[in-house]
Amino acid sequence: MNESASYQSIFCERLKSARLAKGLSQKKLGILAGIDEFVASTRINRYEKGVHQASIEVVHQLAKALDIPLAYFYTEDDDLALLLMSWKQIDSETKKKLLAYLTANS
Repeated sequence: MNESASYQSIFCERLKSARLAKGLSQKKLGILAGIDEFVASTRINRYEKGVHQASIEVVHQLAKALDIPLAYFYTEDDDLALLLMSWKQIDSETKKKLLAYLTANS
């Protein structure tokens, strides 16, 4: 598998996983991301299956709708993906402590 196909596969899996974690249908996610409601379900389905590739602008809108960082969709490391997905829910004091810990131990 070439690198481009690998990242596309990662994106597809992460999009579906994030959508299901939020309890959203494909149609609802599409609408929240600003996709026309008449094609929202089909477009999200095609992104999740890898039939079509979403532009970076669309991925940004999907990330906003799911309230997760854009980088979540593309990181190869599953542990880092979990950290990225959780990052927005962590309070600023905990973020500072985590960053200080990581800086001191790297």
